[in-house]
Amino acid sequence: MTKKVVISFPDGEASRPLIYELIKKYDIMVSIIKADIDGGRRGKLVLELDSDSDHIAQAIDFMQKSGVDVTPLEKKITFDESKCVSCGACTSACPSGALSMGAPDWKLRFQPDKCVVCKMCITACPLKLFHIEFAD
Repeated sequence: MTKKVVISFPDGEASRPLIYELIKKYDIMVSIIKADIDGGRRGKLVLELDSDSDHIAQAIDFMQKSGVDVTPLEKKITFDESKCVSCGACTSACPSGALSMGAPDWKLRFQPDKCVVCKMCITACPLKLFHIEFAD
């Protein structure tokens, strides 16, 4: 099972070895998709957790009891590919690499599994083709 979550550290907690603890105690493969840490004092991480559902549930419970806010990543970005002119404006705004262009056709490619829902593409697209959808 794979689950994406946003974890927020309170002041003074960002320097603890949380990722190590998740791997060691709960046998979870952790991918850091995005990180924003303020000098070791506080911060946010977007993580992809990969393990069985029981281990993921135990790890989330552990983080919450440790004072870390855990929010499921329930939003996703969609875009109207049929109206896209592949101008590339969104690719330079995308920090996760979910949007790219390249040879041979130089058409925009969107990889939703890499998207961290930062919403930068919504602002960058001159045709306003990107939208947020909420998962069920």
